[in-house]
Amino acid sequence: MTTSSQEAPATVGVASMHWKLADFTGAGYDKGRPKLIQAAWLAASDVIMHWWVPAAVRIAVLRAFGATIADGVLIRHRVRIHWPWKLTVGRDSWIGEGTWILNLEPVTIGHDVCISQDVLLCTGSHDRRSPSFEFDNEPITVEDNAWVATRATVLRGVTIGRNAVVGATALVARDVEPGGFVRSPKGQR
Repeated sequence: MTTSSQEAPATVGVASMHWKLADFTGAGYDKGRPKLIQAAWLAASDVIMHWWVPAAVRIAVLRAFGATIADGVLIRHRVRIHWPWKLTVGRDSWIGEGTWILNLEPVTIGHDVCISQDVLLCTGSHDRRSPSFEFDNEPITVEDNAWVATRATVLRGVTIGRNAVVGATALVARDVEPGGFVRSPKGQR
C-alpha cells in the first residue's frame, strides 16, 4: 500500500481525534485562589524559589501562601511549585534542586521522603477523547519514607507507597505498592 505525501501515516492502535482547542474551557479545574493571589505567588516564586535564599525563607513564604509544611523540611533552590496552597509536605522531607511540582490538584508528600533533583510530579493531563481537550487531573501522593530518585516523572493519580523507591529517570503512571521498586528504563543505570 502506498500513501501520497498528503496523507498522514497510519498509527496502529490509536483512534484518530481532532481537537478544537479554541473550545477548551478548563471545566472542573479550580485554581483554589483568586487571581490576585495567583499573581502574587507567581511574582514571589520567581524570586524566592528560583534564586538562592535561605531554605527557611522559602518555607516561610510557601506557608504564607497556604502550603502545609511540617518541621524539618528542606526545599532546595530552583524548585518550582505551581500552587503552594495545594501542597502538603510531612516532617523531615527533602525536595531537591530543579524539582517541578505541577500541582493543579493536591500533592501530598509524607514524612522522611526524599524527592531528588529534577523530579517532575505532574497532577495535570488532558482527556484525549474530549473534543475540546479538557483537563483530566488527579492528585499525587508520596507516602512516608519513599524515595523518588533524580529526573523521575510521576504522573497524575499515582500513589507512591510507603518505603517505595522510584529509580532515576523512571516514568511512573501507576501506583507503586508499599516497599515497591520502579527501575529506571532498561539500559540506563
